Amino acid sequence: MKKMFRFLLIALIVFILKFWIGVYEHDEFGSTHIFIKYRPVWKSYFYSPIGMSDSLLIQFPSEKQIEQILFNEFVSSKGLSK
Repeated sequence: MKKMFRFLLIALIVFILKFWIGVYEHDEFGSTHIFIKYRPVWKSYFYSPIGMSDSLLIQFPSEKQIEQILFNEFVSSKGLSK
């Protein structure tokens, strides 16, 4: 019974951390950093497909646009990737 409770507790902690802890790749230097998300989302890894280029967001496919929007929302707008 203790093992099952311990397993469920660890699983619950990991599940909660998945929503609140994120990793982003710096858009200029390529290094990775851990950060706390300001709201819970399932996505944990954030990167910028545009990077430091002067490309426009509309020039990218829709999945890359979504990645960039999420990167801007969770990383750039919070001043993390400077």
